[in-house]
Amino acid sequence: MHNGLVGGGAVLVFDGKGGMTRHEPGDPLPEVAPTGFKLIVGNSRGPEFKLWLKGELGEFNSGLIMAPTSRSRCTVMDDRALVVLRVVRPGAAPHDVGRQFLTIWIEKQRVIVASELNILDFLGLAKWEQAEHAPLTPADLIARLALRATDRLEPLIEMLGDRLDEVEETLITHRTEKAQDNLEQLRRTLIGFRRLVWPQRDALSTLEIEDLSFFSDRDRLRLRDAALRTARIGDELQALSERAVLVHEEIIDDRAEQMNRAMLVLAAVTVIFSPLTLLTGLLGMNVTGIPFADHPAAFWVVCGVVLALGLGALWLMRRRRWL
Repeated sequence: MHNGLVGGGAVLVFDGKGGMTRHEPGDPLPEVAPTGFKLIVGNSRGPEFKLWLKGELGEFNSGLIMAPTSRSRCTVMDDRALVVLRVVRPGAAPHDVGRQFLTIWIEKQRVIVASELNILDFLGLAKWEQAEHAPLTPADLIARLALRATDRLEPLIEMLGDRLDEVEETLITHRTEKAQDNLEQLRRTLIGFRRLVWPQRDALSTLEIEDLSFFSDRDRLRLRDAALRTARIGDELQALSERAVLVHEEIIDDRAEQMNRAMLVLAAVTVIFSPLTLLTGLLGMNVTGIPFADHPAAFWVVCGVVLALGLGALWLMRRRRWL
């Protein structure tokens, strides 16, 4: 720690009453009030921050913070906790949710956040300073981080719903092949989002029920609210997944209907031409005794009979509504 700053990060002191002080370089290190806590933010890839973590928390705990991960999780050790949250990059598309993580070390009166994100912008530091509405406790801070992560997810969920609506409209116009391609990509995206959301809900729920001595009833309520909001996003994803399954079944039914129509046409053609083939086969035998073999108009008579049989078979199928 140099002049109150850790590597390229920052140190914020919360008084536990909604107030917050940002430590500036050159200022003396501020004291933490008995009801407050301190937030230390650093770049997870910064060598200076890694070195500070190793000296402050020990090699084992700093290794837990810096360990690569792909899922949100919560690990409790004695009276401390390690929480990993996954956050979508600003302006990310639904098919590319990114891999930005918040690794949070929580203990009494101190929170350490290691991430490549700009945490101060992510939290909305300027609003807190103006409105005196800063987090009151470490758990309150974690809940707000989780809610901000959820805020970034909601527009993407809406975009996924709009894309599913477009797939359904495409299906209505019987462009089944295009709808199938779009639906496959959409379902892969939904699976990726569900892998992002459900572990995050579980991490928040685990942190809520753990017996950390510095968590109050209000803290657990805040964490529960954040977990419930994350679960609501998960429910919306589940609903979209179920809609996608129904659309997929509609595509299968549409293709089956197209196949049935094609088979019906082929069957009708077969029914119409079967007696004609029999008649022409009989008249084409190379034997004596074929009627009208020497008659000059026999060919046109046979053509007329064949045409009449074909039209009769077609009329019969139309009347029975086979076609």
